[in-house]
Amino acid sequence: MSESHESTEDQLIEARRSKHQSILDAGGYPHRFDRSDMAVELRAAHAGLDPSTETEVRATVAGRLMLHRSFGKLQFGTLQDESGAIQLFVERATLGEEGAELFSSLDLGDWIGASGVVMTTKKGELSVKVDELVLLQKSLRPLPDKYHGLSDVELRSRRRYLDLMVNEEARDVALARSKIVSQLRAEFEGRGYVEVETPMLLHQATGANARPFVTVHNTLDMEMSLRIATELYLKRLVVGGLGKVFEIGRIFRNEGIDSTHNPEFTMLESYEAFADFTDIMVLVEEVFSVVAEATKGSTAIEYQGRELDLSAPFRRATVMELVSEAVGQRVSLDMSLDDLLGIARGVGVAESDEEWSVARLLFEIYEEVVEPKIWEPTFVTHQPVEVSPLARRNPEDPRLADRFELVIAGAEYANAFSELNDPDDQRSRFEEQAAARAAGDEEAHPVDEDYLLALEYGLPPTGGLGIGVDRLVMLLTDQAHIREVILFPTLRPEG
Repeated sequence: MSESHESTEDQLIEARRSKHQSILDAGGYPHRFDRSDMAVELRAAHAGLDPSTETEVRATVAGRLMLHRSFGKLQFGTLQDESGAIQLFVERATLGEEGAELFSSLDLGDWIGASGVVMTTKKGELSVKVDELVLLQKSLRPLPDKYHGLSDVELRSRRRYLDLMVNEEARDVALARSKIVSQLRAEFEGRGYVEVETPMLLHQATGANARPFVTVHNTLDMEMSLRIATELYLKRLVVGGLGKVFEIGRIFRNEGIDSTHNPEFTMLESYEAFADFTDIMVLVEEVFSVVAEATKGSTAIEYQGRELDLSAPFRRATVMELVSEAVGQRVSLDMSLDDLLGIARGVGVAESDEEWSVARLLFEIYEEVVEPKIWEPTFVTHQPVEVSPLARRNPEDPRLADRFELVIAGAEYANAFSELNDPDDQRSRFEEQAAARAAGDEEAHPVDEDYLLALEYGLPPTGGLGIGVDRLVMLLTDQAHIREVILFPTLRPEG
């Protein structure tokens, strides 16, 4: 910011503060305002009104003044509320000298209330012909340029209140997110799932392979972690007899930030007794299709300039099939590690660890080479058990898990499996994870003794699911970065 710009802004703020003080000296601002109409409702109710028409319908609106134009005794303003914008038509003869002077003294960004009859101008612009005007709160700082908006991505994320004021797309995304979450909740409730809440502050973070955020509880004098998943607590509820449960909640993982990852994000997790992962595939197809239809009006959408079809059924393919397609030859868990290392290097997976198993390396090839190129919705199934510590083994090949990931446009949107309900097998896998943790893998899963105790009481066959809510919002609002769909993403402090 140049000195001259700083000086100009300082002068504008000083002028606004002077007006603000005068209002306070005169008695201050009203404590409330009775608004009867929203911009979107007025536009819908009077959509067919001819130009130069004045109705007998009175409206009372309230919002920010975003545009002001003066033509002598005639003034126009654009009032923006949370639903949209409506024009204010102000003429001295109707509002009076004092009211007209008040309107002319307003600054962009001021909160105002206005009443009058609904009309259209000669150009057919729907307006409220103002005969009552109230200043509800003065904006002490100038708004960003409405027409150029906020172009600095970090500033938009850091000061979302400004972004929402001047960028219509930001408001649309925020409203769409609310609608998507509401529709997700309705879909699960409509299928008999019970919404529950599980703890965020834990003795140990379990339910996923991820590094947690650690804090200290002062009264109990002990270290605690923010949850990295809701999984093990939700499955405890199934053990207890709640057959269908789900939770939409915040998850915290101490990991990097990129276009699809934020350390604080929202997940929907659900568990259904007596179901397996194939049943959950059908559930996911139905839910994604319905939510897309409700949000976009169609299951055929466009994302980042390319078409996508979210109608069921989605493609189903195993990890082995997809890796075989990608490398041009058949791969399997029975091949030698040396042969697979050669294939991995041939497709650009150069960072592979020669201590990895065949299963781990195959999954690495899938994640680096295959997943980013999947566009249409695809259920990628039968991941190695080695990378699926909470999933039930496949009965035909116990080295594989009855699991799927839903991949769309190169990213994972859902993860699901037939839940492992054998307490001895689960203990063995926990202990393998604990050994990896002791060897330095900070994301390896700890041993959860209470969860193992719960399993010993019996978990019925169960199908579990996790949906990345933020990524689904990205998909349905055509956003390429997760920060655009999280109102307040994680950022470094300024300065």
